[in-house]
Amino acid sequence: MILKVIRGVWFLSLLAAMANLMYVYASLPEQVVIQEDGATLNAISKETMFYVWLGILGLVNVLVYVFGKKLVPDEHLRTWFTGLIICLNLFFIIAFSYIGLYNSTEIFDYERAGIVIYVSLGIMGAWVVGGGGFMLYRRFLT
Repeated sequence: MILKVIRGVWFLSLLAAMANLMYVYASLPEQVVIQEDGATLNAISKETMFYVWLGILGLVNVLVYVFGKKLVPDEHLRTWFTGLIICLNLFFIIAFSYIGLYNSTEIFDYERAGIVIYVSLGIMGAWVVGGGGFMLYRRFLT
């Protein structure tokens, strides 16, 4: 039952990530700065950035279907993996928003917003460690 709830949350996180990607894409300039080293800027076109991120988002989310009942019969492991994909979608939403914020024409103090990326990575790390601990608990103590 919990797997169905997690799958529903996963689907909503996928929709939110897609909506956020399209929203950020609409607000980006033609050349998107992806790295800044002093006086040199590394930039790509906004279409290239959109399709690369769309491909990454699609590839990560299709893994939910790859690790289905036939490949991974343990429902707990499938539930944990789907939760990990939800955490990745949260990270993608934050990363898309950060790229949009960095490339906006408004004046923001984006340096302090970078901590949110680390928080999303911390959530992902906590999910991995917690899931690993739960699997070890189930294996050795039950």
